[in-house]
Amino acid sequence: MPRVTEAYRTARRDEIIAAALRCFAEKGYQRTSMADIIEESGLSAGAIYGHFAGKQELFAAVAGRVLDARAGELEAMRGSGDPPSPGRIIATLLDGMRREPFSGVLLQLWAEAVIDPAIREQVQQVLGRLKATLHARLAEWAAVPGHVEGDPEAWAARAVPVVIGLGPGFIVQRALVDGFDEDAYLRALPELLPH
Repeated sequence: MPRVTEAYRTARRDEIIAAALRCFAEKGYQRTSMADIIEESGLSAGAIYGHFAGKQELFAAVAGRVLDARAGELEAMRGSGDPPSPGRIIATLLDGMRREPFSGVLLQLWAEAVIDPAIREQVQQVLGRLKATLHARLAEWAAVPGHVEGDPEAWAARAVPVVIGLGPGFIVQRALVDGFDEDAYLRALPELLPH
């Protein structure tokens, strides 16, 4: 029997996560069953369970995919000339969320994380990675003379929760507010945040 490569396993996991994401977006987390995900993926139950223990783990993987992509975008800003301003950093994060076709699934994820300790733990891990990357970018900007008073690291530590909080606000309005002007929201950020 031929050996399965890591690239094959990764591609298969990506397929499963994409199928789960489509199901969660269409039916919601609570109404989606593993049978739905199996059907959507076109794979066998064994193929799915060979990668994920169940729906909780898949839901957390979906969140990881979306939020890790945002952290990757922040990491790409590193070393691209002058450190990006907080306004540019949050605009980059939110523009990435806007490009996510299923960012509304994050609303469901946050709701589940409040009541499900296993999902909460996995969300904390993903958010920890995003917060660390965000802190690094903000601290780089704060270290430029004249940008902030005091310790840049301390300033970044105080700013991270505020910047993180802008993401859910954007997603909630995008999902629930009729006529929400995403472009105006993104244009206003650099005006409201240090730049």
